Amino acid sequence: MTKQTMKDILNRMLNHEELSREEMKQILVGITQSEYPTEQITALLTALQMRGVTVEELLGFRDGILETGVPALLNADRYIDVVGTGGDRKNTFNISTTSCFVIAGAGYKVAKHGNYAATSVSGASNVIQHHGIKFTDDLDRLNRSLNEAGIVYLHAQLFARAMKFVGPIRKALQFPTIFNLLGPLVNPSQPQCQLLGVANLDQMRLYQQVYQKIGIDYGIVNSIDGYDEISLTGPFKVTTKQYERIFQPQDLGFDIATPDELVGGATEDEAAQIFDAVLENRALPAQKNIVLANAAFGIQVLESGQKSIEECIAIARESIDSGAALRTFKKFAELNS
Repeated sequence: MTKQTMKDILNRMLNHEELSREEMKQILVGITQSEYPTEQITALLTALQMRGVTVEELLGFRDGILETGVPALLNADRYIDVVGTGGDRKNTFNISTTSCFVIAGAGYKVAKHGNYAATSVSGASNVIQHHGIKFTDDLDRLNRSLNEAGIVYLHAQLFARAMKFVGPIRKALQFPTIFNLLGPLVNPSQPQCQLLGVANLDQMRLYQQVYQKIGIDYGIVNSIDGYDEISLTGPFKVTTKQYERIFQPQDLGFDIATPDELVGGATEDEAAQIFDAVLENRALPAQKNIVLANAAFGIQVLESGQKSIEECIAIARESIDSGAALRTFKKFAELNS
């Protein structure tokens, strides 16, 4: 596509027109080939954010990122990624990442895809790297980690080459863009299962349609007060292939948490300490419960909805209480340091 074509695209955006999946894919490929000035990419991202992204547009950018990126071919039939869209500005501790080790500790396979924090103190890659773990795209090492520890970590920047072209723009914009929506959809191993946290119900509907088109098993969660995970600070909605339901924390036997109990701290070090405390079973009750809740819904997705959420909570609790989650993390660290 030429720069003139991008001008046409921007004019169509100003007219509130929708772009096709193929057009979006070509734009993404063009971005990776440095075809457009920063100002045009900024304008496109802003216009998409103001108008709202369609399913086809999101899938088009996803196609482009996967096509221009590095695939991660894993030797496992069924594994899950637990991830949030980010951008909820709540600065929570690393709930999704901690939940992944609890799920792996319970004997399931996990391929966690993540990146450095964009709008919080500590993203998944921050807390992983803080523990001395080295990121890799070496397939043998990745598969060894998955097979021996039950979990593999895929640092987005090693795989989604397109992201480095928009990194500085995203940082400068200081608001969520389509790339926040894409993060959960471009796991280079293309997992068969995903638990996704979204910041609002509009996003929940959008991803539900996307997952139906991609054809994977999914759970989408949103805390009604705006957290992009199950926060236990109040009611939360869960949408899966099997059901849509609003839960209260007490429905699952949990107390209501306060926002203060979810905060990830002011530094990466503080966030890492909470991560360690949960796996070592010495966290605040609310911190442990939040991880149990998110891990349990992930386990339910892996089980194709065949286990009740109460059973899945019990499985997650056993993973922490028995020390299995911590042993899993130590094995993972040993293999990846």
